[in-house]
Amino acid sequence: MAEHTISFDHNGSVSVPTGTLLTEAAVQAGVFISQPCGGQGRCGRCAVKVLDGGVRRRSTLRLSEEDVAAGYALACQTVVEGDAQIIVPDQDTLERTLTSDRVVAQPAVPPGYDPQRDQSVRRYCLTLTPPTMDDQRDDWSRLQTAVSQQTDLPQLTISLSLLRQIGPVLRQGDWQVTVVVSIGENAARLINLLPGHVPEDIPLLGLAIDIGTTTVSVWLVELNSGEVIAQAAEYNRQIRCGEDVISRIIYAGKNNGQAELRRLVLESINTLVERVMKKAKGDRRSEVGDLESPNLQSPISQSQIVKATIVGNSIMMHLLLGIPAESIRLSPFVTAVNQLPPYTAQEIGLDIHPQAEVICLPGVASYVGADITAGVLSSGLDDAPEVSLFMDVGTNGEIVLGCRDWLVTCACSAGPAFEGGGVHDGMRATRGAIEAVWIDCRTYEPTLRVIGNSKPRGLCGSGLISLLAEMFLTGVVDKGGHLNQHLATERMRQGENGLEYVIAWADETWHGRDIAITNVDIDNLIRAKGAVYAGISVLAESVGVPLEMAEQVLIGGSFGKYINVENGIQIGLLPDMPWDNFKFLGNTAVLGAYYALLSQTAQQRIGEIAGRMTYIELSADNSFYEAFTSALFLPHTDLNRFPSVAAQIEDVKVTVADS
Repeated sequence: MAEHTISFDHNGSVSVPTGTLLTEAAVQAGVFISQPCGGQGRCGRCAVKVLDGGVRRRSTLRLSEEDVAAGYALACQTVVEGDAQIIVPDQDTLERTLTSDRVVAQPAVPPGYDPQRDQSVRRYCLTLTPPTMDDQRDDWSRLQTAVSQQTDLPQLTISLSLLRQIGPVLRQGDWQVTVVVSIGENAARLINLLPGHVPEDIPLLGLAIDIGTTTVSVWLVELNSGEVIAQAAEYNRQIRCGEDVISRIIYAGKNNGQAELRRLVLESINTLVERVMKKAKGDRRSEVGDLESPNLQSPISQSQIVKATIVGNSIMMHLLLGIPAESIRLSPFVTAVNQLPPYTAQEIGLDIHPQAEVICLPGVASYVGADITAGVLSSGLDDAPEVSLFMDVGTNGEIVLGCRDWLVTCACSAGPAFEGGGVHDGMRATRGAIEAVWIDCRTYEPTLRVIGNSKPRGLCGSGLISLLAEMFLTGVVDKGGHLNQHLATERMRQGENGLEYVIAWADETWHGRDIAITNVDIDNLIRAKGAVYAGISVLAESVGVPLEMAEQVLIGGSFGKYINVENGIQIGLLPDMPWDNFKFLGNTAVLGAYYALLSQTAQQRIGEIAGRMTYIELSADNSFYEAFTSALFLPHTDLNRFPSVAAQIEDVKVTVADS
């Protein structure tokens, strides 16, 4: 097969055979091309410009005739048939802007935390009897004897790599050593063996890790005190291969996609591990707002990280471990595994002590994973006497209803709309994203709040929810979500993609282009909110509990804390309840991982939560389609479900009439 040279502007070139996709050539050349739809050719975000050469476009979806004439092609749908020179436009920067109202709370150490009782990883200083001509026991037996005589540990086991080090370490320490062990039910596993007696002020470190579809979060914790030393978060680098979990499963099935997705998420985690270590050493301020990370006085290294707990949805956990996830998206939607055994960091690929204990917390089903079981623990729902609703809203919407006596759960695919995907001018919550909108009901002129107080670049999830609510209340869109083409404002116009409402004019924006929302964008948003509300409705109906019986609504997830309750109710995303009933808990998944990192009891409790949950597969529930169809209106076909919104609509009518 013929070989062809593909040049990527200033990023070098690569030789590939005929028929190679441009995205595959880019990977080989080390060039990043975003593929939010997983390379299915649906999103148009992988468009590149072919300056010269032989390529064949298999699809031009999302490209206009003018785009094609100008040389643009979808990299995931274009194959190489000759030498070519490619220009890759600037890709989205994966940086999260933290503003003063987006502070991550410093978690409190659980009351009464006792590492000698609660912690599964412990450190002991031992003094061994040196060998003599009369005592020629082997080194390993000598260490086991010291452990049994000087600690209350069960039988000790050791890896081959540590067994190779045991002789030199014992002699280097002159038969005084420090052991770090992981305590199991019937045995203790040796994690580390150090010469001499390590001072008590040398920290013993652990990690709480949340692998979100969009964001990865890492907390560095001192295991003896239980204090969180540093926190860091960044976008999951898998985003370039698909914004939602289904796109990533599809991507994993192509060529070497599964290995690439595993590599990308490990890069995300290990980069954050380096970052929290720098913060712990006092190199930078913590990401917990104005709170400084407590600088450790003793020198530390990543080899001192001897334990990690990991949460994430079922797909993220499969992709991390390199387990095929294809069965999750195919009927009957079954995971390969929900309850994972402990592993070592070396087995998984974490850049910490190679023998560190890594616990992947348990999930429930294909679309309800460890992020939800950990979230239920940290929210306190499983121990609440009153009926409560727990929601984690993001790319997927996971919902749990229940109390200390019972728990039911489901998941609905909200899609990427709440993360800015599937919307022409949508974007992630970075600098320049419109996060809130107010529309004058008389002039239809919008007022914007932008992250970073900069010129707007697009709309993030919270901005889209705010915009849709304002458009509905002011009559810019009707109950069905259709734009009002008869509106007396120049902001309503015919655009390239049909009727649209202009939110910001070109001279007001960062990129010099109008920012607008179309009927297609609105439809995507309504379908996303409709799926979430339908899931809530079906869950309540499945156990015969009216929604109004829920005394509190607990909202978790990185995106959830940005939702404006009033706007969420106005569009029919959230049930119509008093605002005081809603509690925003932030990242409940990583908080649950933190509790499990510190406490064996918390870890066991998460396992019990997973076992207690009754999972309802919405695709197999005939009532879901009916509930979903009813929720495809603003706020709902049945306005009686949203009395506060009905009252607001009347108030707006009175205001307009008086003017």
